[in-house]
Amino acid sequence: MLFKQATLDGIAAGKVRLAFRRWTRPAVRAGGTLTTAIGVLAIEAVDAIEFADLTDEQAVLAGFASIEALRRDLRPEGQLYRIAFHRMGDDPRIALRDAAALDEADVRALRAALARLDRSHRAGPWTTVVLGLIAGQDGITAAEIAARLGCEKLALKADIRKLKALGLTESLQVGYRLSPRGRALLDWPEAVEKIVGER
Repeated sequence: MLFKQATLDGIAAGKVRLAFRRWTRPAVRAGGTLTTAIGVLAIEAVDAIEFADLTDEQAVLAGFASIEALRRDLRPEGQLYRIAFHRMGDDPRIALRDAAALDEADVRALRAALARLDRSHRAGPWTTVVLGLIAGQDGITAAEIAARLGCEKLALKADIRKLKALGLTESLQVGYRLSPRGRALLDWPEAVEKIVGER
């Protein structure tokens, strides 16, 4: 479930506590969490509703000036859901990506995690190639990486989010760069040799 920047700003300020989406089935569940650019959201409730049940107050709590503004923002098809949430804390990936003092156990665990991502990928091993491309150019975009690899951009962005979850990459205003943790991993000689050999 994605949010526009203005909505994220409202969530961070404590002004936005509801979202409305049309889905064939809910993409989040009550009791779950959602990691966003402004922190982790705790999902309190996910309720199927009718548009006629909406109020102006609910539209404002979702970051809209009116019900009509909310209606224009919704997809035309699907069941309408009201999602209630609150910000529960910072994105744990932020602290993780700054944890650059790796020891051998950390490196083994990260390499094992990357190997699992490679094994489960539809197109075979990809993690070291993508990390190498990001390492070579701060701000490289998903479109640029996808063009070099001959893959689909949206699928690639989903893949890079997996690297971000490991604390290895971070998103810039435009594009990506390696995090301090990612740089530290690539500083281990075996990792550098492997990536240089595959680029």
